[in-house]
Amino acid sequence: MTLTVLADDQIQTLLENLTPADLEGFRNALASALNEYSARREGKTSVHQPERISVQSAATGATTLFMPSCNSAGNGIKVITLTSPSPTPSRNNNTSTTIPTAASTTTTNNEGDKDNTPIPPTGAIALFTPAGAPLGLLHARTLTAFRTALASLCLVAARHWGQGGGGGGPQLRAATLVVFGGGAQAYWHVRLALLARGAEVRRVVFVTRRPGREEGRSGGGVGGGVGEEGKGKGRAEEVVGRFRHGIGEDVKVREGWAGCEFDCVVKGEEGYDGKLAAALVEADVVFCCTPSTEPLFDGRVWESEDGKKKGRLVVAIGSYTPEMREVPGELIRRALVAGEREAGVVVVDTVEGALKEAGELIEAGVKPEQLVELGEVVMPQRTAPYQADGAKGQDTRDRLAQWLQTGNVIYKSVGLGLMDLSVGIHLKKYAQEKGVGTHVPGF
Repeated sequence: MTLTVLADDQIQTLLENLTPADLEGFRNALASALNEYSARREGKTSVHQPERISVQSAATGATTLFMPSCNSAGNGIKVITLTSPSPTPSRNNNTSTTIPTAASTTTTNNEGDKDNTPIPPTGAIALFTPAGAPLGLLHARTLTAFRTALASLCLVAARHWGQGGGGGGPQLRAATLVVFGGGAQAYWHVRLALLARGAEVRRVVFVTRRPGREEGRSGGGVGGGVGEEGKGKGRAEEVVGRFRHGIGEDVKVREGWAGCEFDCVVKGEEGYDGKLAAALVEADVVFCCTPSTEPLFDGRVWESEDGKKKGRLVVAIGSYTPEMREVPGELIRRALVAGEREAGVVVVDTVEGALKEAGELIEAGVKPEQLVELGEVVMPQRTAPYQADGAKGQDTRDRLAQWLQTGNVIYKSVGLGLMDLSVGIHLKKYAQEKGVGTHVPGF
């Protein structure tokens, strides 16, 4: 058996140079794994997905997460360390436990002085065959952001932006993406959307909630450090620059988004509220990629006459504890009432994980039967959709497909070790085909 080792820069280079066909291969691998996972709701699955566990370092204050998983393709575990805040009360017992976030941690350097430098998410994914033979060791930073965005892409790829005019018949209307955050998660959500559907995207707006060093820490960093405190547009401006200048014009032309506009809106700048509201009304997809403890926007903006003219996909992947919030509670509650553009459910990656860790859903009092898993909708022909009214069958599938294409859809992700396992195994094979990585035969 040959062990493959992939460093973060090797992974980033591989993923930055994917073709649309390559991307589709990765997406199919993840969709199949998620569908296999969701089959447990019908009593048939080979997936074993335990809850993640964590330990905290007394030396740094950082939290290390252990995320094991197992399916028919193999076994895996991701070990990732990230900055943690002060202890908060646990919901499971009376002890005090630390919930990992992107807040600042005070560490100590060799001279004993305090250091407020945060620890960005870092770690590795270990892969094994079903029999336990080592397959690979992959750096987790870029891969984690990529696999999260890849799961979101399963819904982005299904969207119909609407119909526009044109003398040659109906044409797809160009889409607008609004992105809260400026870290790796924000970058990869936009990057994959452009790779898959770049010719249909007209504008991307990055929204920075906090200027300077605070913005974007949840993503583990994009393209190095950020500016000094108070330098205004910080991470949002940095990630905009990466799309404008860091990707070759030949790539943009080939993928169809050479004419795409990139803008950033920064909280605290003049006219922020108006600019944000206008961007949200224009938006077809909203990506929320920050560890926020309060809603990122006012959901009432879509209750206006202009706001009601189309459905939207809202993807929330940045918050992952009961104390965190990205999506307004009224938006969640509105989604749970079936209507012209609402299906009465919220899409999640894992029902059990979302009910335990997704603050927005917990606050809104969402029940298990009001959630549908991503694995149930990415391949509906394999798994009967789980609806709030219990209905199944072809009519339900058709209504579900229409809703996913044009309705108001909320997708909340808290992460699954299975995502790392399935995407990691596919990446290991892809790297071998490209001759990338360190390969240790007979390990």
